[in-house]
Amino acid sequence: MKIRSKLTLLYTAITALILLLFATIIFFSAANNREKEFFDLLRKEAVTKANLFFDAQVDENTLQNIYRKNREILNEVEVAIYNRHFELMYHDAVDIDFVKETNEMLLAILEKDELLFYQEDWQVVGLRLFFNGENYIITAAAYDGYGFKKLNNLLVTIFWTFSSAIIFIFLIGRFIAGRALHPIKEMVFKVNRISAQKLNLRLKITKSKDELNELALTFNHMLDRLEKSFNAQKHFVSNISHELRTPLAAMITELELALEEDNNPKNNIEAIKKTLDDAKKLVKLSNSLLDLAKASYDPSEIARKEIRVDEVVLDASRLVQKANKGYRIDLNFDDLLEPGTEIFVHGNEYLLTLAFANVIENACKYAANKTCVVRISAKENEAVVFFEDKGIGISPEDLPHIFEPFYRGANKFFTDGNGIGMFLVKKIIDDHNGNILVASELEKGTTVQINLKRLFP
Repeated sequence: MKIRSKLTLLYTAITALILLLFATIIFFSAANNREKEFFDLLRKEAVTKANLFFDAQVDENTLQNIYRKNREILNEVEVAIYNRHFELMYHDAVDIDFVKETNEMLLAILEKDELLFYQEDWQVVGLRLFFNGENYIITAAAYDGYGFKKLNNLLVTIFWTFSSAIIFIFLIGRFIAGRALHPIKEMVFKVNRISAQKLNLRLKITKSKDELNELALTFNHMLDRLEKSFNAQKHFVSNISHELRTPLAAMITELELALEEDNNPKNNIEAIKKTLDDAKKLVKLSNSLLDLAKASYDPSEIARKEIRVDEVVLDASRLVQKANKGYRIDLNFDDLLEPGTEIFVHGNEYLLTLAFANVIENACKYAANKTCVVRISAKENEAVVFFEDKGIGISPEDLPHIFEPFYRGANKFFTDGNGIGMFLVKKIIDDHNGNILVASELEKGTTVQINLKRLFP
């Protein structure tokens, strides 16, 4: 069932319940008022006829004739008068006698002064009347045909009014729900037009501050992220294809040339060396891609624990020096730190080691003396690690792009690389809720600062 239908039915049901509640209250109030008014009428009729009988001394036959004539055209009140000995003194119509008075009924009236009750649809009033020092019991009964007819007419009016109102409310509710959901219908139409080739399309934003406008804003922000991610993916695939194709093509070319050489050992050895270099580039690229895949796991699924920053730096240094025998790493602690101070962070040891190793390797790679100076510091609730080199530096034009995947600046001619390292470092540090800052000056060197939330065990 569509939301429009649900809202319409819900709106109709709630309104129907409210109307039904009011209709019920009105009907039962009217029924209660009819009953009360008719009992009052019976009291007055009983007292009036008793006065005629006792005070005016109207003849019994005359009273009965009046009753019988009136009864032919309206629901006349049937009155009976008893003395305190429960002996009948007067009755409007003994032959009819709808109310069969019993001694128990008369005694109850005498004790309670008044008794109100029903016999079938007839209402009955029993009264104790004091006259000339004697107690008398009077009963008056009648069927309120006019009142019940009015009540029935009210019920019919309520039924048809209620039914008409429900139909009208349903149509109004459907119209209002349609108008309210029209912007959503437009959103659905526009969303259906968005595809991988049309990620630049956006939902219309209005000046209103309602929930639909917030939904459109949220959806547009999501599209911004998707478009950025999609473009980055296309760029990534394009670059990785190029990075893989280049060394593979070079390897194939070298091997084909070696086959064409007439068993010249010198040329064959040279071809093998070049092929080996290209194979090493492929291995390094593959390792970088695997590391990138590990860093791209859902952050909530990455195992974390309490780790010491200095131990991570030492592990990263050993990893770099194992792969590059000529690289040097100088590890220092801030002068402000007390001797023996241990700085802890909460994170994944493997990924942080990988991030630090990439920064150290870059520093050594571009430094003339192949040395990276690492300084561990702390401020308030942060652990801070500085990586400094005296290398060729990064140009101001390239500095804003160093965290983009596969981006190689002007220094790409200085040494080999694939442009994944710093992108990987940034992703790992972001996943650890840290931040990374890079300051560089051409021909003077580069400083990378990594801040991580400090843990106090």
